[in-house]
Amino acid sequence: MNARSPGPGQTLFSFVRHWSRRQLSGHPSESSQQGRIVLVTEAVDSLVLRGEPATVNAVAAEIGIDQSGASRLVAAATKSGHLVATASANDARRREVTVTAAGRSLLTDAHAWQERVFGELTADWSEQRRSEFERSMSELIDRSRELDSGGAL
Repeated sequence: MNARSPGPGQTLFSFVRHWSRRQLSGHPSESSQQGRIVLVTEAVDSLVLRGEPATVNAVAAEIGIDQSGASRLVAAATKSGHLVATASANDARRREVTVTAAGRSLLTDAHAWQERVFGELTADWSEQRRSEFERSMSELIDRSRELDSGGAL
């Protein structure tokens, strides 16, 4: 490996940086706000699907930001009607967040857009290559979660 050919780790993190900076279509400030609401709504949905309580701290860990930033994102998505916060069934002092019907609709639209973008980016790929890429990404995410829960990363 030389300075002109990065290793797979560098390529992975370059990929993450590239996609974390992309904006949705539309006005940049509107797009950024909508993107943040999608981000936090997807985080809550992902936590709930994994059977984990969607607290602000869990959302912060899921997104990789601090608790105060996650709190602001949850508040904005709650204000916009995409999330709702309620007292935890296990501990009334703790608030848990769930996705509302409007949030589900938002996720349906966002996921359709994500599939369209993936389709456009991989239009000249075979179905096998698409499937292998998707499987590889899923394996990386699963392994990262395993390492995170064991404290290795």
